[in-house]
Amino acid sequence: MIGISACLGGVLCRYDGRDKAIPALKKLVAEGQAIMICPEVAGGLPIPREPAEIVGGDGFDVWHQRAKVLTVSGEDVTEVYKSGAIKAYQRLKEKQISTLILKANSPSCGSTSIYDGTFSGTLKEGTGVATAYFLQQKISVCSEEEWMDQRGELNGN
Repeated sequence: MIGISACLGGVLCRYDGRDKAIPALKKLVAEGQAIMICPEVAGGLPIPREPAEIVGGDGFDVWHQRAKVLTVSGEDVTEVYKSGAIKAYQRLKEKQISTLILKANSPSCGSTSIYDGTFSGTLKEGTGVATAYFLQQKISVCSEEEWMDQRGELNGN
């Protein structure tokens, strides 16, 4: 059993009220081989919500109080993001999940890149708040992009 970002499984939970569904991941959920999590919703954020980005670093920096998560209007939602990560982790732990496929570039779920905190659409290297927490808890994380690349290689594509 694996865990996946709920938006990848077809749940309309992104900041813009949409999903980023991937049919193969939806199928894993339907077959009972994956569970879905959304750390932002678990933390109590509404759908839709203002876009947010990490300012001053990445998810690891958030946990070390060197960076914050701010909305486009400047609201500090750092504690909500941290709380959501912890709540999502508890669910993963209950289900004994050790591998996750999470949404690339997200301030929660990004695993290799996130937006740079300027709301300009510019990416930088880094991890999201939840991903940083999951990695600290020894859960393996990859993005949907990495997962699809690996899957293509395994299928000989």
